[in-house]
Amino acid sequence: MELVFLGLLLLTSLVGGTVIIERALALRRSRVVPPEVVAALQNCHGPADLPMVLKICQQKPSSLSRLVQVAAQHLEWPKAENADAVQTRARQEIVALERGLVILEITVGIAPLLGLVGTVFGLMGLFGTLGASDVIQSNELAKGISVILTATLLGLLVAIPALIAWSYFNAKIQAMAVEMESLCTEFLRRQYLRRNET
Repeated sequence: MELVFLGLLLLTSLVGGTVIIERALALRRSRVVPPEVVAALQNCHGPADLPMVLKICQQKPSSLSRLVQVAAQHLEWPKAENADAVQTRARQEIVALERGLVILEITVGIAPLLGLVGTVFGLMGLFGTLGASDVIQSNELAKGISVILTATLLGLLVAIPALIAWSYFNAKIQAMAVEMESLCTEFLRRQYLRRNET
């Protein structure tokens, strides 16, 4: 029966590892906040520069590119309404960036519990066997406990990397979200400033 728990831990490890690799690739800064789009936004000082920015956003599809495109599509709206539209889209982008992190969170919670259940079940079986025999061999007892505690160890070895990855990805998403918000706010400020001047 211990093999069932070990198998579940292995499956949990594989799922967690897959999510970590997928999110590590998806959350690369160059895919979320491409430097080309950042440079284009910094060089965009008014409506005349807008076509160049939109062209680069189409060439480099990313979360930032989609936010800039939403802002550009609604420049005829009042600034506050445009900012609200960008914010709504930003929430959707953040949800997309956080996709899969809930699996890591579940892995962090469930892996140690699976290890603990495997350990408890193994101890119950071991003590049941020892109770049935008249002579208790200390080496057999030690060997049995060693095998049983492997489940606890494996549970922790699965949970710890998942917790580290979950914390890292959450912090990275928050940092990129703040950067995108700052870039979009400055982009809108420049666009509406030039429009008010003309």
